[in-house]
Amino acid sequence: MNNNPIARFKDVYARADASGIELPDAASLATVDANGRPSVRMVLIKEATDRGFVFYTNTESRKGLDLETNRHAALCCWWSTIQEQVRVEGSVELVSNEEADAYFATRDRDSQIGAWASQQSRAMDSKDDLSRNFDEFSREFENAEVPRPPHWTGYRINPDNIEFWIGKPNRLHERFLYERDGDGWKTTILYP
Repeated sequence: MNNNPIARFKDVYARADASGIELPDAASLATVDANGRPSVRMVLIKEATDRGFVFYTNTESRKGLDLETNRHAALCCWWSTIQEQVRVEGSVELVSNEEADAYFATRDRDSQIGAWASQQSRAMDSKDDLSRNFDEFSREFENAEVPRPPHWTGYRINPDNIEFWIGKPNRLHERFLYERDGDGWKTTILYP
């Protein structure tokens, strides 16, 4: 058994990716608002290192506002093709401006413009509002690089614990919980 849960996550992710599953980097992100109400949605994990798990989004979205008031979150990755799940819980911090700029520069141009056009999680008067905004920003940035919007960045979840679940016949599943222990990790085997 791998004593480094990040290395183990990368191994599981590589197997999931090789299995041909669509969007192997997709994960459910759970946050809690200022009133203690939970919310969950899908995000794409763009980095998994010893520093944590990174996703990018609009800071003015519901998840961004939740994370502004409660700097804790959870991720859940489920890969049906290999019958494995990984859950991550921890504190959240913003990535540096340099990291956010570097990742934003790798996005295709339409996605960059879309980050400017969408007022994520806010009500629209018409379903055409987004298209109009997109067209306006396309004209604004015509023949120019699209800069990263000030309301768009990355969040890093610094894991306090990471749990691996492996599906087995007869519901005799395997569960391994890694908990932060100083500079290392304590591993516990859990009943399914």
